[in-house]
Amino acid sequence: MPNWGGGKKCGVCQKTVYFAEEVQCEGSSFHKSCFLCMVCKKNLDSTTVAVHGEEIYCKSCYGKKYGPKGYGYGQGAGTLSTDKGESLGIKHEEAPGHRPTTNPNASKFAQKIGGSERCPRCGQAVFAAEKVIGAGKSWHKSCFRCAKCGKGLESTTLADKDGDIYCKGCYAKNFGPKGFGFGQGAGALVHSE
Repeated sequence: MPNWGGGKKCGVCQKTVYFAEEVQCEGSSFHKSCFLCMVCKKNLDSTTVAVHGEEIYCKSCYGKKYGPKGYGYGQGAGTLSTDKGESLGIKHEEAPGHRPTTNPNASKFAQKIGGSERCPRCGQAVFAAEKVIGAGKSWHKSCFRCAKCGKGLESTTLADKDGDIYCKGCYAKNFGPKGFGFGQGAGALVHSE
């Protein structure tokens, strides 16, 4: 049959591929919408494609289908499997359900794992996504501010006193040395009677 439309044919659907929608791989042309893994149908690109003959796969599916098999290659004892061994005559017993401990004196480690740490400023739970560590405690990002001026802090720009955190400037003004030449800014002399 003559190719009246011109252009190359898609390696998957065999229809004409026009320049604006063309993806090339190993000398073949594909529509962008046809450039999918043959197994899982994920979109592919030049970094994720694996070719086997005329078929295209993502690297994961290619490895499962054509990669090495056996112990140490994702099929051995260290991998997850839903096979319970019934074909080998193994009878499966249900494991007892998980029960939480009733020990009232759980270790500090167990308390941290079981619950979450508390922010010293607001007293609310601090979760990993919002956690900032400073002065040996876990803080919310929004609470990690100077107790006096409210300036946002970093772990390298803070000073702590009595469980609260301060910027270096406020710490120096409030808790630093007092007297002639100390704590009052750029060489200013303050006379107090």
